[in-house]
Amino acid sequence: MAVRYLTARLAQQIDEELMGAAGAFSLDQLMELAGLACAQTLATAYDSKKYSRVLGGDGLVAARHLSMFGYKPTLYMTQGDLYAPPYSTTESLTPLQPGSKEIYQRLHKQCTNLSIPTLPPTPPQDLRNSYDVILDAIFGFSFHPPVRAPFDTLITLLATSSLPIVSVDIPSGWDVESGPVELTRPRADGIGGGTTDANAEPLDSGVKWLNPDVLISLTAPKEGVRSFKGRHFLGGRFVSRAMGDKYELNLPKYPGWQQIVELPHSDSSQKL
Repeated sequence: MAVRYLTARLAQQIDEELMGAAGAFSLDQLMELAGLACAQTLATAYDSKKYSRVLGGDGLVAARHLSMFGYKPTLYMTQGDLYAPPYSTTESLTPLQPGSKEIYQRLHKQCTNLSIPTLPPTPPQDLRNSYDVILDAIFGFSFHPPVRAPFDTLITLLATSSLPIVSVDIPSGWDVESGPVELTRPRADGIGGGTTDANAEPLDSGVKWLNPDVLISLTAPKEGVRSFKGRHFLGGRFVSRAMGDKYELNLPKYPGWQQIVELPHSDSSQKL
């Protein structure tokens, strides 16, 4: 039976159950498992000998693991207080989980201890010559378009970089249920821009939206990625058999000790 694709409402419900009395996971436990799955996905798709220089939009746990795997990650975070939009199903933009800012600070310190650099908050430039692959971990499934500054500029840079991209859960800028949302730029008078906006203009590059080569879904795939045509992995081995049966997730069997499993395309998958 095909794996089920989740709506935003159900994904949030499962998250709450995982961190509630029934699931008994802490936020940082789930972040660790999710980040390890993200790092394994990138390492599976892109060998460190050829794609060693990784630019990560947030993704602190993944960056730490990638460094241990022999990659050379660089972090990009847009906010100086170390609370940037999240990358896993366990880190929603709102509400802010108690203690989560302190968790981000500790994770960033762990990266600093491994000499993983963090770029300044201004949008990075010259991506093509500075990096080999991008880990798109900017938004989680709680994001809803349109994209606002400064993320509109960042996502446009990523989308037009020509570098291979690994997106986490939902490609940044996509709607969690309806999928890709067209990127735009402000008009000459400065009005509009980011995602589809009646006051904005299409990009000169012809790129309509972020189009990653690889996607790692966490917990279960989300409805908005049904149209995704690249390599699709599932990660986050924290869903018990009982929870999977309760929500009829039809999750595939993970191979051995691996934290990820590659999924077939979603032609016959069901909506829940």
